[in-house]
Amino acid sequence: MAKSQYSFKTAVDLSKALRNKQVSAVELAQDAIGRIERHDGKVNAVCVRDFERGLAAARAADAAIARGEHRPLLGIPMTVKESFNVAGLPTTWGFPPQKDFVPTEDALSIQRVKQAGGVILGKTNVPVGLGDWQSYNDIYGTTNNPYDLGRTPGGSSGGSSAALAAGYCALAGSDIGGSLRVPAFHCGVFAHKPTFALLPSRGHTAPPAPPIIYERDLAVTGPMARGAADLSLLLDVMAAPDPLDAGKAYRLDLPAARHAGLKDFRILVIDTDPVLPTDKAVRGRIDKLASHLDKAGAKISRSSPLLPDFAASSRLYMRMLLSFLAATFPPEVYAGACAAAAALPAGDTSLQAERLRGIALSHRDWVQATVARSRLRAQWRALFKSFDAVICPIMPTPAFPHDHSPDQEQRRILIDGVPHIYTDQLAWPGIATLPGLPSTAIPTGFAPDGLPVGVQIVGPWLEDRTPLKLAELIERESGGFVLPKMFDD
Repeated sequence: MAKSQYSFKTAVDLSKALRNKQVSAVELAQDAIGRIERHDGKVNAVCVRDFERGLAAARAADAAIARGEHRPLLGIPMTVKESFNVAGLPTTWGFPPQKDFVPTEDALSIQRVKQAGGVILGKTNVPVGLGDWQSYNDIYGTTNNPYDLGRTPGGSSGGSSAALAAGYCALAGSDIGGSLRVPAFHCGVFAHKPTFALLPSRGHTAPPAPPIIYERDLAVTGPMARGAADLSLLLDVMAAPDPLDAGKAYRLDLPAARHAGLKDFRILVIDTDPVLPTDKAVRGRIDKLASHLDKAGAKISRSSPLLPDFAASSRLYMRMLLSFLAATFPPEVYAGACAAAAALPAGDTSLQAERLRGIALSHRDWVQATVARSRLRAQWRALFKSFDAVICPIMPTPAFPHDHSPDQEQRRILIDGVPHIYTDQLAWPGIATLPGLPSTAIPTGFAPDGLPVGVQIVGPWLEDRTPLKLAELIERESGGFVLPKMFDD
């Protein structure tokens, strides 16, 4: 079955076509299934298929549409990141010992998607423990970038981004070190990292842990899509207090976007920083975007004393992130890292050193770090009195070749030919993660070698609709997703 006119449409467009009876939910599901069966041998994005139940859900959606029902996602085919619990399907997070773990109930976000009429066709691949910007594991293998099969699609939501770019479908991802924004950048699609705690995380839990509510600092769940407007559609479906923990989640009475037109936005644009420089392809696309926004009437600034110190905040992020992640390290790994941290020279303030210190962080140090983060949040609040959004890099380079060497700290990436430590790439995603700010990833074009490039739009706390609106306006003016040539059939 060849590509149909609906294969690369957005969810907003598909919903309209369904309501107008131009296409059926079963036809859309069959189209997506056909593309998966035809192309996924090359990409390996959809690691768990659930076509039979998906077609049954599509038939139910068609019946509901015939009865005159209207729900936000009614009849829209979707895939889900493997790390979200879906009743009856395995949830492994790439851990081989958990390959047979099958939850009996859906994650809360997935419950809401199904209630909104979404048709789930399967689950998409992830790295082990969601801990890489590549998506591979011993259970499901390696996911490839649809623009260059020899390169990463990103991670940890790499299967989701590859599925979108290849013309399948995707829905939800998660983000603590850029796991939504990085794969969106590498595959030329859209993603939104919500304000911290806006979306409930119950059921997005490493197996075999039960789907209970627990504190997970820095981490969020959020939507991915081929169009900016789809992000708001999905966010509105998934975001609401968890009924088991309503006192800890934010309500969805988010304020409207600050502005409706580009000419009214005050935007700070950052294209690089000595802490982690970006290569000329990334800088070039950011500069071109800034120029375009300036011509469209937006108020563009290229620097500001209000911007928090990137070096200091990056070091703080490395410590807090690794302190959180180290809680699940095996005892022998944790002990070795603590010993290495104790041997660090006091004057070593490299990001790599700060990650080691984070592993060994005491509770006293953690409390002091949270105070420093509170000061950082206050700095961002002050900045957003003068600016409506900050546009900055997501990653320093376009998608890099697969590199599965086991020690990530020993891997290297090349930035304009200069090697840099692989894990230092955490810095740019961390600019929004540490203070818990909303950040929308958008594609902005391609590097000279044909690989996608994008930016993130960081917005004010709980003002998610502002970066989301700016993403829609930029997409309308400058274009958005461009399908990879090898999947144009």
